[in-house]
Amino acid sequence: MFTGIVECIGTIESIQEMDMTKSGGQGLSIVIKDCSNILTDCHIGDSIAINGICLTVTEFSNNSFKVGISPETLRRTNVAEWSINAKVNLERAVSNDVRFGGHYVQGHVDTIALIKSAFPDGNSIIFTFQFDHRDSQYMKYIVEKGFICIDGVSLTVTQVNDEDNSFSIAMIKHTQENVTLPLKQVGKDRVNIEVDLTGKIIEKQIISALNDQINNVDSPLVNLVNMLIDKKLKQK
Repeated sequence: MFTGIVECIGTIESIQEMDMTKSGGQGLSIVIKDCSNILTDCHIGDSIAINGICLTVTEFSNNSFKVGISPETLRRTNVAEWSINAKVNLERAVSNDVRFGGHYVQGHVDTIALIKSAFPDGNSIIFTFQFDHRDSQYMKYIVEKGFICIDGVSLTVTQVNDEDNSFSIAMIKHTQENVTLPLKQVGKDRVNIEVDLTGKIIEKQIISALNDQINNVDSPLVNLVNMLIDKKLKQK
């Protein structure tokens, strides 16, 4: 579990498409450097969020660490667009002594979104992001003033436009100076999106409850529907 509060910005040192070493896991591996301050208590198997993706440390030194990337992660995230020397947001998994300053972040990215626009608003920047049409189903989980995690950063939604599958956030000056989003290109770069889990849980519970009611002939819902039908029939 993470909070969406970035601890430091790291640098991609290497990307190996087929790492046959034990720590590479016979697949894609990535090494992140310039992050000594989050490795003082690191262990093999620890979880670190890289641009919002929960990944497992398979090897580390004083200033760098390696992670393996699964095919599922490649499909869901913007990892395929990463390049050597690119900057990434880093956060260790929550410990008992960490204040919960952001929101509940799993590190399980749902999909990616294009940076549609960015413009100044006083000392803030208003960023707008847009989903591809195939990912429009995620819009139902995004609400004004709700939480959203963008490239590992906990942010507040300021505007939602369901018609073109877009939403906006306002980034304050402090955040601008401590995350990677201001370094990205509008209209070109895509970011990792994790919607707030709360909406998914509520939706699942409602659907399950309704299905139980519908499939139970003696349920309150079925009885109510039957009563309304009988009432209408008697009025004819």
